[in-house]
Amino acid sequence: MEGDMIIGIGIDLVKIDRIDKAGKNHSGFIERVFTERERAYCSRQKFPAQHYAGRFAAKEAVLKAIGTGWSAGVKWTDIEVLHGDGGGPIVNISGRIKDLMDLKGVKQILLSYSHDEGYAVAHVVLAGGTVHSASEPR
Repeated sequence: MEGDMIIGIGIDLVKIDRIDKAGKNHSGFIERVFTERERAYCSRQKFPAQHYAGRFAAKEAVLKAIGTGWSAGVKWTDIEVLHGDGGGPIVNISGRIKDLMDLKGVKQILLSYSHDEGYAVAHVVLAGGTVHSASEPR
């Protein structure tokens, strides 16, 4: 992130049982909110609801960081939360959310999320742009 500035931050907290109930009680919720790769990962876990909830919180945190919310034609599946080669979370973006990130100059999406005691939490930092030191010409 050296040379980059913070463009936005977002945080979200979700009750795991809320996501679990939505998945069981609302037809199509899981398919509408999560990508095929997210569903494949979560469904393989011992407690899928906590993994879905973590991703749900991450998606909300991304939208809070960019400042648009669910307006501007954004879809849930425009934001995909997976695991990178080292096991840490990565965020893939597409569609309208990618367009918005490009407009704001976002180069990197940093995500941390966790789940415990019935809740999932996610924190996102959007970085981009170039920061000049006082001695550098602009």
